[in-house]
Amino acid sequence: MSDPTTTQNGSGAPDGREGVNVSVEQRDNSPSIVVRAAYFLLIGWWASGIWLSVAWFLVVTVIGMPIGIKMINLVPKIVSLKERRIETTFTKSATGDVTITESGSEQHSLVVRAVYFLFVGWWLSGIWMSLAWVASVTIVGLPVAVWMYDRLPYVVSLYKY
Repeated sequence: MSDPTTTQNGSGAPDGREGVNVSVEQRDNSPSIVVRAAYFLLIGWWASGIWLSVAWFLVVTVIGMPIGIKMINLVPKIVSLKERRIETTFTKSATGDVTITESGSEQHSLVVRAVYFLFVGWWLSGIWMSLAWVASVTIVGLPVAVWMYDRLPYVVSLYKY
């Protein structure tokens, strides 16, 4: 899905620069909701349980921690094929030069994320994952589980998916 927006200040120029146009488009390359729902019902609910168990085990070991965190950051994709949102910025200057920049979400510094993980993320993620998985196997809890899975990378290490 695309959600193009143009950012401009009161004088008609974006970000206070005269003669520059900026257009920002957020793109989500995830499959349709029907495909994602079918995948979840056939594969996602049970594969996520295995994936989460292995990932959390790796997270609590020193050697496996980097792999475990990478696995947790992929949980939304494993559960329901959800892709990371990509933001594309198009900038056209007064001289006609066009700059295109693609990026994901802005992240906290690695030091802040590491300290958070050591004191909070490793144990809170275990509780969060367990609750999300239990909620995902019930019809009533499924919307809550999807919401929780989408936020799991942030709960573990403040990673914005």
